[in-house]
Amino acid sequence: MQAEKDAEFVGAALDAGLRAARFSLPPSSEEFAASIEPKNVPAVFRGVLKGSAALSRWDPLYGGLDYLLEKVGPDVAVEAMMSNTGHVFYGDLRSHERVSILFSTFMQSCKSHLGHLNAASDSSKDKGIGKESTCSDKMCPARSENSEQLYLAQVSILNTENKDRSSLEVLKEDIQEPIFLKGKSFSSINFWMSRAHMRSSTHYDPHHNLLCVMAGCKKVTLWSPSASPFLYPMPVYGEASNHSCVSIEEPDYSSYTRAKYMKEYSERVILNCGDALFIPEGWYHQVDSDDLTIAINFWWKSRIMTEMLEHMDGYYLRRIMRRLVDTEMNKITQMSSFSHSERNNDFQSTDGLSGGQYFTPIKRHSGSQPFNKVTNSDTSDKKGAALQSLKPCTLQALYELMSLVHNSVEAVDQNDRAESASQDTSVCQNNERKKTAADDSSLLEKDPVAKIILPVEPLELRSMLLAMVHTFPRTLEGLVLNILGPTGAEILTRKFDEMDQGSTPEEQAEFYKIFYSAFGDQYAAMDALLNRKELYSFKVFQSVLDQYLRVRVDRPS
Repeated sequence: MQAEKDAEFVGAALDAGLRAARFSLPPSSEEFAASIEPKNVPAVFRGVLKGSAALSRWDPLYGGLDYLLEKVGPDVAVEAMMSNTGHVFYGDLRSHERVSILFSTFMQSCKSHLGHLNAASDSSKDKGIGKESTCSDKMCPARSENSEQLYLAQVSILNTENKDRSSLEVLKEDIQEPIFLKGKSFSSINFWMSRAHMRSSTHYDPHHNLLCVMAGCKKVTLWSPSASPFLYPMPVYGEASNHSCVSIEEPDYSSYTRAKYMKEYSERVILNCGDALFIPEGWYHQVDSDDLTIAINFWWKSRIMTEMLEHMDGYYLRRIMRRLVDTEMNKITQMSSFSHSERNNDFQSTDGLSGGQYFTPIKRHSGSQPFNKVTNSDTSDKKGAALQSLKPCTLQALYELMSLVHNSVEAVDQNDRAESASQDTSVCQNNERKKTAADDSSLLEKDPVAKIILPVEPLELRSMLLAMVHTFPRTLEGLVLNILGPTGAEILTRKFDEMDQGSTPEEQAEFYKIFYSAFGDQYAAMDALLNRKELYSFKVFQSVLDQYLRVRVDRPS
């Protein structure tokens, strides 16, 4: 099990085009700029740092700690992160604090820790326990018993915006940028060092990033920005808005239900000494570091962010939100895995919203006629023919729609029960809202009409609607005006679009003329469809805001 946790991994749901590319030889700067960086997909460069001065001089196992002590000097203070959650460093400011510490003090602490590791290793050898050390083995021998741990995180070697903050600028002499980054204008170069095994929380950065391991080993788990809904990013207005809310040690799947799928959309890569990883801006990553791991990283602005004009931000925001909403709407309305539920009880479906005739279908059996004989004197052969022409599955959909209308009318007629049911429904709806926040169940699941009409082929749906116009016009009117929900309205109008694509203009005009003739007020029917389509769009908009920005808004009145 431990070996599986320490191995590289690619989630089953991760799109092949989003998987990290691997390079055993470094590309040229031209190839990187033209073919790798623009894809905004991670890339691993094996051994790209071999031969660099930092790699040979900083290695703790070969005197690197003494070298760094002497190079930086005894009096240089750096800012470290101190965690109050053990070896896990979360982005939330409530779980850690920034403290000033002498670099030499941290190095002495690392030397002491290295001594304990060596002693543990010698003890294992004396007991006959011998095996080749691996990335994961190095992190296991010793864990700090202190609940508070220090981590040198993002200590500046180069900072183009604030040169005074570059407390470790002297180390730049040992650093040679990889050949494929030649010509890049770096925002910063940073030093990262863990004394003992540590974990950083899942987060993204607003810059392109090249993470270079100079000593030790790091395991990096990656998620595309499109996986944001599974990671529950903190609210965009918060102090740690680029971090995930989900605990990496004990995830609460009851509160963050989508997070149980996050692994399926992830990829884990292992970086050993001399390896580098390109992490594009916006890509979520969670990092595990071994004992005494040293890394540097290069940050630079992406071309996209450089070319985004500030006065266009309002448009970019609207355009991106519109695309996210459209994508989410398509996901919901293209789900076609729903089958019609079998109803064991016969039902009486009514066209009696205005006191008209009743039609009672019986449950269909193999080889039997799907309908009882209609005895009403005004029922014509044409009406019966319209129903008989429907496919069995379409008839079943028709039965279910009629049942919805009938049950609704029956509930309205029973005033006492309706009032009580209204109170119960209010409670249920409140509970449902709470449940929705927890389980994020599909809008489709909550709309019975949508579930019924979604699997029906567009032309079959047209035939069914025409049959309803001829036979049960009041039922159709009640369905559209009173029963149809926001998701159902969206799916119905999309079906109309699909019908139009397979019809001539004359056929389209004829269909809509007949369809709207079923309504006493045709404009009321159109308004109902449009208003509910807009409500559906707003519900999806709410979902997008919650999934990507962790923001909830109410609909304007």
